[in-house]
Amino acid sequence: MTRFCLLGPTYPYRGGIAHYTTLLTQALREEYETLLISFSNQYPKILFPGKSDRDPSKNPLHTEAEYLLNPLNPFSWRTALKRMRDWQPDVVIIPWWHPYFAPMWAVLGRSIKRLPSQPKLLFICHNVLPHEQSKISKMVLPSITKGVLRAGDGFVVHSEKDGRLLKQFLPQATVEVATHPTYQAIGKDSVGAVPVDVPDDRPLLLFAGFVRPYKGLDVLLDAMAIVLEKRPLHLLIAGEFWQGSERYRTQIERLGISDAVTIIDEYLPDETLAACLERADVTVLPYRSATQSGIIQAAFGHGCPVITTDVGGLGEVVEDGRSGLVVPPGNPQALAAAIERYFAEELGDGLRGNIIEKSNGKFSWERLISILIKLSSTH
Repeated sequence: MTRFCLLGPTYPYRGGIAHYTTLLTQALREEYETLLISFSNQYPKILFPGKSDRDPSKNPLHTEAEYLLNPLNPFSWRTALKRMRDWQPDVVIIPWWHPYFAPMWAVLGRSIKRLPSQPKLLFICHNVLPHEQSKISKMVLPSITKGVLRAGDGFVVHSEKDGRLLKQFLPQATVEVATHPTYQAIGKDSVGAVPVDVPDDRPLLLFAGFVRPYKGLDVLLDAMAIVLEKRPLHLLIAGEFWQGSERYRTQIERLGISDAVTIIDEYLPDETLAACLERADVTVLPYRSATQSGIIQAAFGHGCPVITTDVGGLGEVVEDGRSGLVVPPGNPQALAAAIERYFAEELGDGLRGNIIEKSNGKFSWERLISILIKLSSTH
């Protein structure tokens, strides 16, 4: 039987990558021996813009792990490598999403290939390159990324766009595109209550997740002002603002839509995110750029349709007219028209039925695991 070793974050660390690693480990353990090696320390405070990197959920996603790795401590890399040597995995899986981890993954990647068990090394690329880059980073990150990933025997990406980008760096790489699986388990066991008052007499739109410029919240606010001229709606913005919320609060005041917008400026525990998704009529994610989105899959896990933009792999996941609506990025008028259409044509119930069908097939963890098995058996 194939023995898997996963490296990456899990509880008590928060966020989409930690949830992903946990759920993948749980799914693998249903059929395969699986070792999860996680972090004893993830980020130094100076490099993490959020309030904390720890998960505040009352009933968090959790699975057994060994907390051995510290990205800033090479001695911990040796400890993890020794554990893998003793455990003798057939396949080692490393997540790639941020260049901060490049030195650790580069050293471990080369060393893993020399283990006695000769494991296959697979990378799951959540983002081949970061969403937001400076002029300097655009010059150096391709070389850093190539330097780390060239040790891999196979790669999983979550969008065709990222697959093409990876092929630019590593033309001979074996790359499989796997749709980001659905986060069906997020908050299901302990759905809480929405921690703020939102109106009951009008539809609720939800914008959730870390608030960063590339996610296009300003575009959604402009669209809200347009739609509110035709019908009453309310927008709940739920997520931690990494660069502060003042610019958005100023925009809300300028547009005169303060009575139609509620803000929760904090990281959402799983049960709170679940409550918001259960309460919302539709989730709206007008990203300017993306590869994929864990929030979309959390929404699908709760049967909540999504209105999003045709960037990265979002248009591959949200099928226009079947599981949501897809519009061009950076276009408040097009976004407003999609929101108006969603309610005017009462699309919600039909879209929810299609989401459930996809969650049991295309968006399943079993499908991702079948791709990992395929990659691990490729010579």
